Amino acid sequence: MLELFRFGVGKLPPEHLERLLARAPAGDPRLVVGARVGEDAAVIEMGDRYLVVKTDPITFAVEKIGWYAVHINANDIAVTGADPKWFLATLLLPEGKAEPSLVEEIFSDILAACGELGVTLCGGHTEITHGLDRPIVVGQMLGEVAKDKLLRKDSLRPGDVVLLTRGVAIEGTALIAREKHSELSGKVSVKVLDTARRFLFNPGISVVRAARAASSTGGAKAMHDPTEGGVLAGLLEMALAARLGTVVFPDQVTILSETREICAALGLDPLALLASGALLIGLASDQVDRVKESLAAQAIPATVVAELRPLEDGYRLRRGGEVTELKFPERDELARLFENSDK
Repeated sequence: MLELFRFGVGKLPPEHLERLLARAPAGDPRLVVGARVGEDAAVIEMGDRYLVVKTDPITFAVEKIGWYAVHINANDIAVTGADPKWFLATLLLPEGKAEPSLVEEIFSDILAACGELGVTLCGGHTEITHGLDRPIVVGQMLGEVAKDKLLRKDSLRPGDVVLLTRGVAIEGTALIAREKHSELSGKVSVKVLDTARRFLFNPGISVVRAARAASSTGGAKAMHDPTEGGVLAGLLEMALAARLGTVVFPDQVTILSETREICAALGLDPLALLASGALLIGLASDQVDRVKESLAAQAIPATVVAELRPLEDGYRLRRGGEVTELKFPERDELARLFENSDK
């Protein structure tokens, strides 16, 4: 008897998603950037400018979930060169656990994050939902950008390089330190755990400021927000959206020391761990210094971690003198950790 196949926790595998998206009709001619693997947001022509729209849920976090939802969705607007402007939230609350204090906390966190970014909360939906064991927030962010300021991944060319800001894996490390604190007790120091918990705010999961600094130079061609699957998935997604190959230099990826220590304690790969807070910037090699200087002025470090190649070159990892195939992680390391904890 054949065993029924079921997807694991996390994103739908890209080959399955790509097949589904291929069935979507072209539709409205005003759709400038539509549904495609590796794209962060949709872009729609609206007269003299573009409307940029994004939706993303928060499913792993419980603490500060409303704050997460705003910033994660704003990141995907900012990487197109647009300004996040309007936010809607669908709040699904677990039956039997939806106390007024929980709703108040989530709503306050949403408003606080919107205030930080100059975003207006303009709508949404709230309900008590059967079958949930935790609250879920599904965010929808809208932004706008002048037509000549839109950054597109299909503008990238072979020979362009990719910068990574800050390091990995900011969000994944913060979530593990917050949600798995007792499991890590005794395996890593209290100081490391306390520092990692604060990664949510310092260095922070928002890339809006970094995206503005990079796009203001005119040197950035495209940007991407690496999230689930970590920096490895993010670099692959960027190449797929550009319809190019890539060679990644993992030895040049900055891994934050707390991330390295926590991942070692739990047997996780930091390069495949939820990576919000870092920004991938695609640009010509002669623009690297210019963009790095603009980022440095905002105290944001950046390092070249990949080079784009012709599509026929495929996807490769170059570690020292060894070259191996680059594949999508089977699932994000955070999803694997939570999945194993539930067994």
